[in-house]
Amino acid sequence: MAHYKSLHKKKKLAKKGSQTKWAPFWLVFKIAGKGKKVHPSRFTTVKRHWKRSRTNVT
Repeated sequence: MAHYKSLHKKKKLAKKGSQTKWAPFWLVFKIAGKGKKVHPSRFTTVKRHWKRSRTNVT
């Protein structure tokens, strides 16, 4: 395997890495309202797990 990753691959991996995170906490207040207790993962459009789905970045 190559020691250095190309910029193209780094950008793709960075985007895929951000798709594993939940929505930010302030977005929950904005969408659901101040008094609602809702999990932030409900508002995340693309959910990806490192073990469940592959990225296919080459």
